[in-house]
Amino acid sequence: MSIILKYLITFFVGMVPILELRGAIPIGVGLGLSYFEAFICSFIGNIIPIYFIVKYIRPLFDFFGRWKPFKVIIDWATERATRKIEESEKLQNYTALGLFLFVAVPLPGTGAWVGSLIANFLNLPPKKAIPPIVAGVLVAGIIVLAVTAAANGGIQYLFNHVN
Repeated sequence: MSIILKYLITFFVGMVPILELRGAIPIGVGLGLSYFEAFICSFIGNIIPIYFIVKYIRPLFDFFGRWKPFKVIIDWATERATRKIEESEKLQNYTALGLFLFVAVPLPGTGAWVGSLIANFLNLPPKKAIPPIVAGVLVAGIIVLAVTAAANGGIQYLFNHVN
């Protein structure tokens, strides 16, 4: 497999919701990329969708909101998120920190896609939403990179020392 194909696979896996860079880094390393190469491809792939989700998901909500099952879910989530943010001035002051922490913890269901959707539900402008999300992706990437390196080292140790 060519190096370009390995880069592209890692890059595009980084763009996939749920997997994001949490899945792309181990896949890239498994394909034979260096840790740095896997991190960079995954990071870039993971941050590209952020702007588009934060900025343009609302028209999709409006489109799907025409159908009752989608409208009920979209209206409920949007109204609840908006009410919570408006109720608490403290929450408004810590929204960026909350987004950062939410995205930075590399667990299933947290990440750039969901963080961007939350920012959209909260009607945050891209200038306020994107920096903490990107910073969270960076921290999550470093954590996943460290865990991948540790797991890879442990697996290699086992294969080299188990008879």
